[in-house]
Amino acid sequence: MRQILSLTCALAAIGAFAATPIAINTDASSLILSVGDNGRVYQNYFGKRLLNSADYAALPQGTEAYLTHGMEDYFEPALHINHPDGNPSTELKYVSHETKQVSPGVVETSILLADPVYKDEVTLHYTAYQPENVIVAYTEITNKENKPIELEKYASSMLHFNNKNYYLTEFSGDWANEAHMTDQPLHYGKKEVDTKLGTRANMFVSPFFYLSLDAPATEENGEVLMGTLGWTGNFRFCFDVDNRGKLRVISGINPYYSRYSLAKGETFQTPEFIFTLSQDGKGQASRNLHDWARKYKVKDGEGDRMTLLNNWEATYFDFNEDKLVGLIGEAKELGVDMFLLDDGWFANKYPRHSDTQGLGDWDETSDKLPNGIGRLTAEAKKQGVKFGLWIEPEMVNPKSELYEKHKDWVITLPNRDEYYFRNQLVLDLANPQVQDYVYGVVDNLLTKYPDIAYFKWDCNSPITNIYSNHLKDKQSHLYIDYVRGLYSVLDRIKAKYPNVPMMMCAGGSGRTDYKGLEYFTEFWCSDNTDPVERLYIQYGFSHVFPSKTMSAHVTTWNKDASIKFRTNVAMMGKLGFDIKLDDLSGNDVAYAKQAIKNYNSLKPAILDGDLYRLVSPYDHNHAATQYSSKDGKQTVLFAFDIFPRYDEFLYNTKLQGLDPNATYAVAEIDRMDGQNQQIGQYTGEYLMNVGLPVFTRNKMDSRVYQIMKN
Repeated sequence: MRQILSLTCALAAIGAFAATPIAINTDASSLILSVGDNGRVYQNYFGKRLLNSADYAALPQGTEAYLTHGMEDYFEPALHINHPDGNPSTELKYVSHETKQVSPGVVETSILLADPVYKDEVTLHYTAYQPENVIVAYTEITNKENKPIELEKYASSMLHFNNKNYYLTEFSGDWANEAHMTDQPLHYGKKEVDTKLGTRANMFVSPFFYLSLDAPATEENGEVLMGTLGWTGNFRFCFDVDNRGKLRVISGINPYYSRYSLAKGETFQTPEFIFTLSQDGKGQASRNLHDWARKYKVKDGEGDRMTLLNNWEATYFDFNEDKLVGLIGEAKELGVDMFLLDDGWFANKYPRHSDTQGLGDWDETSDKLPNGIGRLTAEAKKQGVKFGLWIEPEMVNPKSELYEKHKDWVITLPNRDEYYFRNQLVLDLANPQVQDYVYGVVDNLLTKYPDIAYFKWDCNSPITNIYSNHLKDKQSHLYIDYVRGLYSVLDRIKAKYPNVPMMMCAGGSGRTDYKGLEYFTEFWCSDNTDPVERLYIQYGFSHVFPSKTMSAHVTTWNKDASIKFRTNVAMMGKLGFDIKLDDLSGNDVAYAKQAIKNYNSLKPAILDGDLYRLVSPYDHNHAATQYSSKDGKQTVLFAFDIFPRYDEFLYNTKLQGLDPNATYAVAEIDRMDGQNQQIGQYTGEYLMNVGLPVFTRNKMDSRVYQIMKN
């Protein structure tokens, strides 16, 4: 009774707060909310930072900040609750808000709303990372009724825009064709970007977007919103333009087959929607997110990354202990930090000789590895390199001992033929027993072999045969409880083994989100390692993720491309090799060794610096990307000739972000002859306004320039 009285008193006092704006400010942008005379919270403004707070009072009321289903609105809502009495409507009124400084430059604002009839509470959370100009939003929904309620839709965020035009950039594709960019104008009606795949959720479309306002943004100009969802599962972005030309952007978990019931007193927390608003084009939006990610989100985001040699394309499933020991020696000779053993090392009843069997049985195959993983970690230590291991603990082959013993642990329909994706099924991480098992895969390996220094965690199948033997009558909880179960496992691993780096691999880029990157130091961009295709794939991902999170390997894909071209493309990410030295000429091996040394010296710029996409592969027959270290002393420029046309005119490439008054020494490095070539001394003003002639008419040719501030 006391709680109801206090809520009533708070709602009665709304008039006292109605004139008080709720300002969520970064250094460059302002999101201004306020309480209307009717007690509801409205978004008054979202745009360039308003420096004078007195201007807040002059702002128009705008649109309700978190619109609900069933009231007077006609378009897509952020929230839809089905109440126990069958009423599907919710009205949210302001109760209170709190703003606090979490740490220097980080300010958190929470706004408590409540339904005056049903008493359910919704708290809108906004955390402003002020120097990075990033805002993170999520929502908490609490059942204050006496019986369970059902959440039909439950967005993480709703943002409103009132501009002349809107242009959406989405990042979609397929396996081996990931993160390709397409642009489209938004007009009346809804455009949805979503996924329904469950585990390997991002196989067809990535969980991020650009929204250009008024006119299409370029790298350097235009107002643009970049948004991404931190959720390793089904997501949805809904762009709804109404009859007056106003746009609402709704971000969150995909409500498809995901009705979620909340018992009395329970709270549902949505994933984080992470966004930045740039007034200076797409490039600045990317740099905002990169800075934020390295400092606040990615596991070991400000730490180093290991170069590696992977055995996959050198051996596939066909290897034995002696062959692997030889490859560990090649890792030492090449000069990388680590040897990574990929798929095919496990199972005995059904030995893993292909992807058709053995998955789920994590004991070493005795005839391949008679001395176990321990022989390999010992050899790696002897050679002075680290040892990493491939695992896929969320999955199972029907032809496995695990499937025979625990079919009840598998997501599969009880009365249907099973459908397999890549000859495998998904384990039910909504089940705590399965969570213990998956955690145990990692824990047992690290307990037995503490010298394992890295895991490549794969996830090759979406959820098929969608039914949980554990959830019984709550099947619509599966997509959500699976992801929560995965996070529970990863939390346990991170707590016990905080310093073990892991790659988030999902048959390519099936998982590319910032919640996942709390647990993984990097992700695998694509199984397609053709360097020409990788220029496009890595270009797409660079809009959202810093280079140190993007694993890029040199392989034998596209043998028409030189070892230098392939390596230079991979150097723009977290560099690795997946190749046999025997497949390379002596000159190529010498080049690769020198390239690794060059890469290590360039890490401050490539992995931790500011990115500038100078020439897009989409618009030209060439591509150019610049990285500048945070101290401004070192800049690296990668230039690629892809498929130049005969006798085409070549333009200078203009650099960005330099000190116009400083002088820079420019040299071409990473050459096949091993010799650096001095190009000249130039002012920053010259390099940014006149530029350098870095392109040629040679097919699949590349150059790397080091630009040092004097």
